[in-house]
Amino acid sequence: MPTLAHSKHPHDDAPDTAEAFRRLAALPPGEERDRLRQDIVSAWLPMADRLAGRFRNRGEALEDLKQVAALGLVKAVDRYDPSRGAAFESFAVPTITGEIKRHFRDHMWTLHVPRRVQDLRGRVRVAYQELSHSVGGRAPTVAEIAEKAGMTEEEAVAGLEALDSFTALSLDAELPGTEDGYTLVDALGGPDPALDVVVDREAVKPRLRTLPEREQKILYMRFFRDMTQSSIAEDLGISQMHVSRLISRCCSRLREDIMRDAA
Repeated sequence: MPTLAHSKHPHDDAPDTAEAFRRLAALPPGEERDRLRQDIVSAWLPMADRLAGRFRNRGEALEDLKQVAALGLVKAVDRYDPSRGAAFESFAVPTITGEIKRHFRDHMWTLHVPRRVQDLRGRVRVAYQELSHSVGGRAPTVAEIAEKAGMTEEEAVAGLEALDSFTALSLDAELPGTEDGYTLVDALGGPDPALDVVVDREAVKPRLRTLPEREQKILYMRFFRDMTQSSIAEDLGISQMHVSRLISRCCSRLREDIMRDAA
């Protein structure tokens, strides 16, 4: 089988595969076509690797990016139609780059981030890097980034907030500057048991008003003043047993009324 020739292309590592693609389009499915397809993919792999290198240092291993770029290259080879007249590299470069960007969008974000915010992040990152070389050693302002990226300041702020949002910080991570093991989870609130008490009190209020005055007083002394049954009995001049029965009867009545209304 003839080797793939090389000639001058817009990309230094772009091989001349025009004739190979024409032969590939004319071949029926089979071993010969599969071998030619593999040769074309192998010839273009160096350029795919170079495109993957543009995305290094963004939280993903370079070898993994090369695998993604190779997948994009295979898709480009399978979808390319030489009869349209366009050079393969003009079709392959955006296809490979798009596959890498899709990988970052779909697999590198721990939390779901809207596509619009992801796009803002990319534009802000490019603007920030370009401005960093021209603003005299200081960080670019939001207004400068917005002007450079051609967006509003609100959009620039959203993009800046998303710059470091590929991964989520564990709730067990210690807070910066702490030495006592204080973690993020320690800063989170929890269910407030008093909220249930509020609901119960509001449910009981109208029913308490329907009780006889003496029973209302007994419940107030027992549950709001925290008096013992003996103290209540002495204060009212009745037996402790009587106080106990009244409390039990009132509580049962209130409970039954509330449960019946809830049902």
